Amino acid sequence: MGSTREVLILASASVARAAMLRAAGIEFSAIPSALDEGAIKRRFRAAGGDPLACAAALAEAKAQNISRQNPGALVIGADQILVAGGEWFDKPMNLSEARVQLRQLSGRSHVLATAACVVQGDIRLCQATAVPELTMRRLGEGFLARYIAAEGKTLLGSVGAYRIEGRGVQLFTRIVGDHFAIRGLPLLPLLAFLRRHGLARE
Repeated sequence: MGSTREVLILASASVARAAMLRAAGIEFSAIPSALDEGAIKRRFRAAGGDPLACAAALAEAKAQNISRQNPGALVIGADQILVAGGEWFDKPMNLSEARVQLRQLSGRSHVLATAACVVQGDIRLCQATAVPELTMRRLGEGFLARYIAAEGKTLLGSVGAYRIEGRGVQLFTRIVGDHFAIRGLPLLPLLAFLRRHGLARE
């Protein structure tokens, strides 16, 4: 399979995920999946499911969704669920929701259940997961107002309403785990897989 250069697709609209792959020298196209994520999350929550298992299921479902439209391509799916005190958080829909979410996370620790997979046709070829943990400092209202004004709508693309590669790093007192996973991809195992398939240089 590695002898022929295959088409690689990222089934995501995430700017951060695309930037990480491009920075690593990976050639790909991005086609966001139109999957109904809410239905899968509701099913896992109703069953008392594990957020990491849910993130993995979502990543694979997104990849399969795009794979059906692109036979033969290798498709990367990814997902991330923020969990604090047993509560699952979704991406904020607007800046008001982002402010509410940041207030809820202020002074607390949370984890980012992060998963990625690669599929080809109906076959899952690779799966990688990570669960970094972040502790947020107590955020004052003045800081929150300045932070949200400076970051603007970029906050809406993150489940935590922060970009760790930007001003978001100022929110934290402690970070444990993979920096790439915090941004949305367990990148190192994914790159190892892509090298085996001739899609990343040795």
